[in-house]
Formats: sequence, C-alpha cells, structure tokens
Amino acid sequence: MIATVLSRAQYGMDAPQVRVEVHVAPGLPAFSIVGLPEVVVRESKDRVRSALTTCGLEFPAGRITVNLAPADLPKEGGRFDLPVALGVLAATSQLPVAALEGCEFYGELSLNGALRGVQGLLPAVCQAVKVAHSVVLPDINAAEAALVEGAVVGAGRDLLQVIEHLRGDKPLSFAAAQSLQVAEPLYADLADVRGQAQARRALEVAAAGGHGILFVGPPGTGKSMLANRLPGILPPMTRAEAMESAAIASVGMRGFCVEQWGCRPFRAPHHTASAVAMVGGGPHPRPGEISLAHHGVLFLDELPEFSRRVLEVLREPLESGSIAIARAAGRARYPARFQLIAAMNPCPCGYSGDLDGRCNCTPAQIRAYRSRVSGPLLDRIDLHVEVPRLRTAQLVHDEEVEEDSATVRARVRVAREIQLRRACKPNAALSNREIGRWCRMEPAAVALLERSVTVLGLSARAYHRIRRVARTIADLDAKEVIALRHVAEAVQLRRLAP
Repeated sequence: MIATVLSRAQYGMDAPQVRVEVHVAPGLPAFSIVGLPEVVVRESKDRVRSALTTCGLEFPAGRITVNLAPADLPKEGGRFDLPVALGVLAATSQLPVAALEGCEFYGELSLNGALRGVQGLLPAVCQAVKVAHSVVLPDINAAEAALVEGAVVGAGRDLLQVIEHLRGDKPLSFAAAQSLQVAEPLYADLADVRGQAQARRALEVAAAGGHGILFVGPPGTGKSMLANRLPGILPPMTRAEAMESAAIASVGMRGFCVEQWGCRPFRAPHHTASAVAMVGGGPHPRPGEISLAHHGVLFLDELPEFSRRVLEVLREPLESGSIAIARAAGRARYPARFQLIAAMNPCPCGYSGDLDGRCNCTPAQIRAYRSRVSGPLLDRIDLHVEVPRLRTAQLVHDEEVEEDSATVRARVRVAREIQLRRACKPNAALSNREIGRWCRMEPAAVALLERSVTVLGLSARAYHRIRRVARTIADLDAKEVIALRHVAEAVQLRRLAP
C-alpha cells in the first residue's frame, strides 16, 4: 500500500512542497529513502524504526521505500522524521489515510518518540497558509509558527499525541495563530553619549533616511557607543518587516527566538569574519551577516582591519538590497536591506590629528592604512563623520543632560512617515529617477551642490547620495523643497576624507 504525507523542504527563503510517499511491500526487510536525501535525512529510517517500536506500534517487516518528491530537490534536516513515520503507519493501515489530507507535518523524532524542534519553519508555515493547509509540528516550534498571521497550527509533544489526533481519539487543539504580543524592545540609550553633537546629528539623519554612516576618530571617542544606539532611534518595525527579519533568522544557523520579535537586528561581526560568513553560503546556502541584519543595522568596527575581499562583497548588496548565492546544487537569494554603520581610526596608531600630537605614523603608513578600504566602498556610504576626542572638562564638568533616544526617535519617526507617504520607501532607497521627482531644490541649493561636486571632486554616485541626504534633512525640518542649508549640511556630513 502507498501513503502520501505533505511536508516542505527549505532552500534559501523558499519552502517548496515535498510529498513524502511511502510504499510497503512484502519481501526481505529493507528500509530505503530516495529523492536526494542528505545524510541526516537518510538516518531518519533508524530514528523512525526506534520511535515506532518504543511507542508500541507495529513496524512492518517487509520492504519499505520512501520517496521524497520532487526527486531532484535536495532534502536536508530532521524535519521529515514525523512525515516518514506517519507515512509508514498509514501505509500499513495503522492510520486512516484521509486524516493526512490538507495538513503538513514537520518534526524530528527522538528514539522514544518525542518530537524535537526544527529550524526554518517560518517560510514553510507562510507557504502553507497560502495554500490553506493546516500544520502539525513540535510544541517547541508553536510560538514561532504563531507569528504567521492566519496559520492553523497544531502542536504535539510526541508521536503518540499526533497519532491520537489523526485517529480521532484525542484531537490536537487547532487554532488560527494570532499576532504575538511582546514587550517593547530595550535598546541602549543615546543619552549615555556625552558631547559629540555633530556625530549625534549625523546618527539622527542616518536613522531618519536609512543612510549608511562612517565614523572616523581616535580610540575611545564614542564611535562604538553611537553605533550601538542606532537601533534605539530607528522607527518601530512594521509587521511585514518583522516577519521578513524573523524568517531570515529562522533559516539561519541559530534559528529565531520569539523574544526578539519586533526588535531591529544589530549584527556586529568581528573583523576576522570570512566573506562567506558576511554574505552567506555553504553547500546549502545559509544567510550571512548582511541578510541577518535585514531591516536592521550592520556594524563594522575597525573597518580597515577587515579583509579587502570581505569588504568588497558588500558593494553589490548596498546598492541592490539583496544577495544571490550560486552553488552547483542551485541558487538562493536572500534579502539584505541593511543599514551600514562603520567605524575606523584615522591611522594605524589611532591618533592622527589628535590635539596632543602623539601620533608617530608616517604619511606612507597612514596612506597604506586608509587604502585598505576601497574608494568604491566609501563612495557607497552616505555620511562620513569625524568623532574627535573630547576635552577632559567636557567629560568631568559637563552637567547638561543629553537628548535621550525616545526624543530623537520621535523626530525620526515623523520624518520616516513623510518619506513613506511620499515614495513608499526611505530616502536612502530612492532611485535616480525618483530623486529627480522628489528631491526638488531651491536655485541656491542647486548652485551650492554643483560647486561642491566640482571643488571636492565627487562622483555622480556621491552627487545623488548627497541629494538623498539633503532630502532627509529637509524632512526632519518638515520642508517640501530642499533649501540651501539642507544641502550645506548634507555636504558637510560627507566631505570628510578618511
């Protein structure tokens, strides 16, 4: 007899349907799995056999063939254990075949029949909702599945509980998943940063328009503190943004923690990270740091210490907002609409241009250090801001209370809402044609920008990026037309040559 159980594979952000077909026939005992299974999937036959016998169920003595269709789609992970076990039971008339229709099953089996959680379920549940399928999965994954609006989810703790449901003895409680309510994310507060008025202003502009920013300054001036406080002044995530971010984390190596729902991702890879770790990859491509930072922040501290090859792979995603990973087995595309914030010292020792003159680096050393970051990459970063060392008096005797993140976030949120009403996207994502439409400037502002491009030797890309930044500054000022002062500030925030 043949039985079919529905499940889904995971490749990139896709979750293609997999039909687990089980055929049991008389003959010498054998258990084979076909359909491009990875090692973990092939090993499921031993977990299924032990789980069925431990639970007191009959394991057929004949020849068992499991086909994971389509046959040319690679299958990996332990998510097919539960579908295979149910298929064996249905093929041997221990379960009604009709009970399996219209439902998808996921779960790894332990040897005693308990269900263990699996990764990458969010894309699968999203696809199940689109075809009006219900889902049965381990109870440890129930909270994650509840994030998908409209999902009909049944959670079981072990194989016997699922079997009781399918036999009609003790049905699982199926319910449409509801929006998950979690506490408001807690971020580091911008009020902790003393002084650095220009850097704080640049951070606000970057948050309002989604712009990239580079901080340059000596050690200990607050570059990392400022970077860590950027997520706290960004607008709250929409439900669609939160779902995209959660789905990417779900298929990542560590999976998704529901307590992080709605939190802006903040990824800060060490400078020893490889290109694969940064953009993603592997035999079956996993998301890298740039995708895990989707709708959030990617912070690269000590920028020149990163490998040149690692930095250069950022150039395409910064423009396109996605990354395509091609492998012999297939091609996966991950979204990567992240906000880049980077920090670097002005020279190898870190004190070039410092007030006390302690830098001993030669001009050749400084040039070699700064050349580790290519011009094309720097050209793609909207804001270049100096973060100088504060005087001791500013640290010891400054009693002025700095603005907190909530105050700045309120202004950022208003400016971002203006951008979304106008173009349905933040200013940093405007195309060149949209810049011409939405970034109208006063004649004096046009003249200043033309003069600045000529004097500073800026590229055409830099010209368009300055217009985007000026548009953001005007939005913070609630002005429809970009004025002279808006362009002047935008140029000032980019003229630093690291």
